[in-house]
Amino acid sequence: MIKSLEKSGRSVEEALKAALAELGLDEDDVSYSYEVVTRPKSGFLGIGAVPAVVRVNYETKDEPAVEAPKQEAKAAAAPKTAKKPAPVKEEKKAEPAPAPVKAEQPAPVVDENADYAAIRSFLTGLLERMNVKADIEIGPRDNGGINVNLSGSGMGAIIGRRGETLDAIQHLTNYVVNRGSDKHMHISVDAENYRSKREESLTHLAEKMAEKAIKYKRSMALEPMNSYERHVIHTALQNYEGVTTSSTGVEPNRRVVVSYVKPETPSNKPQSREWA
Repeated sequence: MIKSLEKSGRSVEEALKAALAELGLDEDDVSYSYEVVTRPKSGFLGIGAVPAVVRVNYETKDEPAVEAPKQEAKAAAAPKTAKKPAPVKEEKKAEPAPAPVKAEQPAPVVDENADYAAIRSFLTGLLERMNVKADIEIGPRDNGGINVNLSGSGMGAIIGRRGETLDAIQHLTNYVVNRGSDKHMHISVDAENYRSKREESLTHLAEKMAEKAIKYKRSMALEPMNSYERHVIHTALQNYEGVTTSSTGVEPNRRVVVSYVKPETPSNKPQSREWA
């Protein structure tokens, strides 16, 4: 009699070994054959990964038909004891009661449009894979885009070093939600208002380095930054009298250089702005 068993694994070899181990067969055994049901896919950054599925066909000996009458004969030989299996009914008492609880969890309460729902669905799945619990707040931006703010106890893992993980999450969210859409909207993802705090800190740093460049009349190089942080520095000093900014280096070590600019006339003294 031919039977089959399906097993999954990260690769075809791993799925096949798992199936043979369960059946107690060796790879050199000729009593089985297998076919690949699904080939593995790695996905993008682990998202959408598909495991390999293998179906093993193996031969089993037909069970003798005498076994069934033997059980019936034993039951007929002891009719009095057959009526006593009352305790078997006790097994029915342990019915799976928690089943309705699972149905209550995905009850949608918030009425959101399609864009908001797509953002919430993607971020919820991504955060679950990262083992991070967070509240997701979604709202409109002044320029027509969408603001997303994440809050919770595990925001350190979400933000990452200098906001690198947060930037990656924002990039993935924009890619997934805008993919296949005729309109392109910018989605800004923040965590515990990290971006606004970081912008304020970078603006302070930019003006401090500008004052040093003017004081010592030389160029001042900042630490390596990502494109978003470099943009904040350039914007903060674009109208700052007495200095100019430029970027140098190659990613991920690209940095901003604040250079001193000699005034056109000696009477023009460089003015620095005070941060309010």
